[in-house]
Amino acid sequence: MWVIQYIVDMGASVMLPIIIAVLSIILGVKPGKAIRAGLMIGVGFVGLGLIVNLMNDQLGPAAAAMSKRFGLSLSVVDIGWPGASPITWASSVAMVAIPLAIAINVVMLALKLTRTVNIDIWNIWHMTFTGAIVSTVTGNFALGLLGVAIHAVIAYKLGDLWVPIMEDYFELDGITVPHGTSATMGPIACVVDWVMDRIPGVRDIDINAGTLQERVGVFGEPVVIGFILGAGIGFLAGYDPKSALPLGVNMSAVMILMPKVVKCIMDGLLPLSERAKELMNKHFNGEKFYIGLDPAILLGDSQVVTAGLIFIPLTLLLAVLIPGNRVLPFADLATIGFFIAMAVGVHRGNLFRTLFSGLIIMALTIWITNQTIPWLTALGIATGSIDPNSTIAALDQGGNPITYIVTQCLTLQNVAGLVAVAAIYVVSLVFTVRLSNKRRAELEKDAQQ
Repeated sequence: MWVIQYIVDMGASVMLPIIIAVLSIILGVKPGKAIRAGLMIGVGFVGLGLIVNLMNDQLGPAAAAMSKRFGLSLSVVDIGWPGASPITWASSVAMVAIPLAIAINVVMLALKLTRTVNIDIWNIWHMTFTGAIVSTVTGNFALGLLGVAIHAVIAYKLGDLWVPIMEDYFELDGITVPHGTSATMGPIACVVDWVMDRIPGVRDIDINAGTLQERVGVFGEPVVIGFILGAGIGFLAGYDPKSALPLGVNMSAVMILMPKVVKCIMDGLLPLSERAKELMNKHFNGEKFYIGLDPAILLGDSQVVTAGLIFIPLTLLLAVLIPGNRVLPFADLATIGFFIAMAVGVHRGNLFRTLFSGLIIMALTIWITNQTIPWLTALGIATGSIDPNSTIAALDQGGNPITYIVTQCLTLQNVAGLVAVAAIYVVSLVFTVRLSNKRRAELEKDAQQ
């Protein structure tokens, strides 16, 4: 297990190339081709890291300045995934969680309960977070492992359900995203999509980069949209033009560079994907499996980046409006696109619909995050990661409905909250299954034509 942890500690840019290269060679890809493919994926994730860090470095201070300017006096600061993930890996559950999550994936594949092959070991931290919280709150290590297992099963099944969306909208054939907020918050959008399809007039509204470009010309191009949104956030933060305009140019860079970086990852996955298809056709009658990857690949879509920028000020507004909220969104603001990325895919890039889905997703996330403040704080203290007098929160995973439902089922600290969130989420999952089947049928029909 220490070997796995050692590789994980090197980060996704090293871990994934090793996994891809070794897996490719095992499946019969020539070593030279496999090593090149692995390095291309590493290059892609280095690029993603640089761009995400750019967003954090540029948008983080702007978000803080915006909060201060508008007098947001929220007492608990969001430490985000950069703060929550190290605390999670420091927990007693972490070392067992990785092999447990891998074993569950293998068993589910063998029993044909999933077609998602998760190679993104780093993001097992999401499942581990649930287990660590359960273990800390209940004081029971075994229940913590149960939390990991439940989250893992749900994640792999969500990976299967998102396949038609990945192929239909994101055009990522053979790839799925079973992790994190992208996968787990996406079901909310399926309900919104169903509702909007049944509202005359509203169902015909479609606002995306394409329609914007047709109506406003150059102002609808991603590079210009990035500049307008970035500079707009700067001015809302109280920046002068000397600071706001560079922020706009940096966000233009994000809009242009992100798809190019994601293409490196897809090029690196191609040899493994093609070889896997050959083996499936030969040994499993063409049965298809899907590679589970980091949701960062969804940021290659300009609509996702656009929606993420729009929701920075909107999330802060929600934080003010939600009754009883104590959480100041901060560290996760720069990567808010992760929360609504799958919603963009569900709505096929329709930013009008994404606006409504995103508001519900972020409102639910903020509400749950408030409930998990004592849990995350206790985990941070137990791992020695924070001062005993501190109080912390995290939108990413701290606002995750799976973690909340599982922990509440085992503690019953807030039965009313459990019933409400569970009801919303179960209904959302039903609509997700419905939409997934519908999109899969549409794809099969198109393939036959």
